[in-house]
This record gives sequence, C-alpha cells and structure tokens, in this order.
Amino acid sequence: MDTGDVYTATVARSVPGPDARRDCDTLIDVCGRYASSRKPEDLVEEFEVDRVDVKETLQPDYNVAPTDTVYAVLDRVPRATPDAPPERRLASVSWGLVPSWAKDRGIGSRLINARFETLAEKPAFRRAFAKRRCLLPADGYYEWYLTQQLGPRGKPVKQPYFITPADGAVLAMAGLYEIWRDPAVGEDDDNAFVWSATVITTSAEDDLGHIHDRMPMLVERDQYGVWLDPTLTEPTDVREVLVPAAPGRLRAHPVSTAVNSVKNNGPELVEPLPLEGADDQALF
Repeated sequence: MDTGDVYTATVARSVPGPDARRDCDTLIDVCGRYASSRKPEDLVEEFEVDRVDVKETLQPDYNVAPTDTVYAVLDRVPRATPDAPPERRLASVSWGLVPSWAKDRGIGSRLINARFETLAEKPAFRRAFAKRRCLLPADGYYEWYLTQQLGPRGKPVKQPYFITPADGAVLAMAGLYEIWRDPAVGEDDDNAFVWSATVITTSAEDDLGHIHDRMPMLVERDQYGVWLDPTLTEPTDVREVLVPAAPGRLRAHPVSTAVNSVKNNGPELVEPLPLEGADDQALF
C-alpha cells in the first residue's frame, strides 16, 4: 500500500470519538476555510463548461478565506438571446454573499455560509435559492476540533482537520450566488457589478460530526444540471439533489496549525500530520 492507503486505513484513530463532541458554538464556523488548486481547464472538463468568465487565472490556493476570489460554476441564459438555453459558465466570485439589496459589500464577510434548513425563508438567500444556484469547486475544506489540551493562555487548543473526497475527486460544494451593483462605481467600470457566493451547509454525517456538527452540502456529478438550472425556481424542484456526504465518501485527517493564519499557503497545509509519535491530546 502507498502512503495514502496507509493513512486511509488508520484515519479513524485521528478522528475524535462521539463522546468527545463539542458544542457547535465553541468551534470555528463550518467551512470557514477551504482549498482550491484545480486549473480552469480541469474545471471546464469536470463541469462541462461552455464559457469561461474569469478575468484572470487564480493561483492554487490551499487556504481560501472569506472575501477571497474563488471559482464558481453556474448556468445563465445569454442576455442577447433570452430564448436560448442556459450556458454553463466558469466565473470568479467573491466568497461571502452580497445580496442585491445590500447597502454595501461588507455584509459578504458575514454570509459565507447558508443553512440548508432555512434557505427558502431567509431574505439574504431566498431569491438566490430560487434563481441563482452555483457550485463551488474545492479540493476539500478545513474544520477545527476543540481538544482538551490547554494552550499558553489557558484556552483549549483547536486542532485543524482537512476533509476531502476519499477518491481524490473534486468536491462540488452547493452554493448560491448574487450580483450586487456598487453605487460608488460608474456603470461602465468593470467593477460596477460584484459577483459573490455562499456555501450551503447541512448537518454532518456521523463520522465527520465528531469534528463539527455542520458540513458543506454536496452535489453529485449526475445532478449538476438540475441544481444549476435557472429555469427551476421552486425549492421542491431542487432540494432533493442536495445531499450530505455518504458515509465513506469523505475522509478527514489532522493538519498543521499553520493553516490558522491566512498568511500561510501552499500544498503542505493539507498534508496529514504524522501519526507516529503524535501527541494524542492534540489530535483527539
């Protein structure tokens, strides 16, 4: 077996047990960071994109944080031909939804996640859920588990985990997007319209729930078309395509606390901590 196989076989030892689950309010918000390193051409193939609307190619980012620019996949009907079928686009958006009615874009930093259970009710998400759904491609996402080990200031240490598809596939996180008109910018300016998005979250399945009780909602490949279809405007038409990860679909491993700082970036952030000789208090 290669290193990945060894880790998959032993990863259960590094995931906190059910008796150690912590109150959600004491943890860092669900999906507050993620990794996205795929090239645009890879995403075009994976999501069968018709048109690339990306101003500049984004560099691989292993520590995506709120308000960062990220890739999103969405379907839109061409403005020039409203009777034409929707085009699938790869776009660049700001992570953190800015509703069309917002007074300023600062609200986006507080709307990085949208709870699945209340999508059709919350004013910030209701219209986007009906008409502007998207996919946010990721390699995986980070969650922080509150350990029993105390830090220098007497507070419990938070151990970061990286959660990623067990088969190495792209993680298609369900999202919503909005287009906000910035009143301070002239209409002819390229920055007049701000595209932004949020990640939809749901209750975590049991294995991952030991780390955090929420997780991103996923869309499987055969359901991309339904989820992205802008002509489906009733919640009942699309709710069923959103699914929590099936048991075994994702794996989790502890990673370096270097990810805690947004200043740090690079593939080393997603590498598993060595299990041999690891401090159990820091991992469980």
